[in-house]
Amino acid sequence: MKSVKVFITDWCPHCKRALNWIEEVKTENPKYKDIKVEVIDEEKQPEVSKQYDYYYVPTYYVENKKVFEGGTTKDIVLKAFEEASK
Repeated sequence: MKSVKVFITDWCPHCKRALNWIEEVKTENPKYKDIKVEVIDEEKQPEVSKQYDYYYVPTYYVENKKVFEGGTTKDIVLKAFEEASK
């Protein structure tokens, strides 16, 4: 099982929804409960976020592969988790 990194900012409404959907998806789908999710606030952790190539938040990486960038839906969260479960 791979880990998921989610790049956010604390003022972004899409990021807040993404964090809620992450919890919801993990609760609704037991097969995803053990996926490690690392939330990185790009403004509080610039030394980490500068190592990744993205422009918009939220951005999802599975391991070191970008899978989605900008905007979000519950389906995008599900797809990121599905990628991580492979």
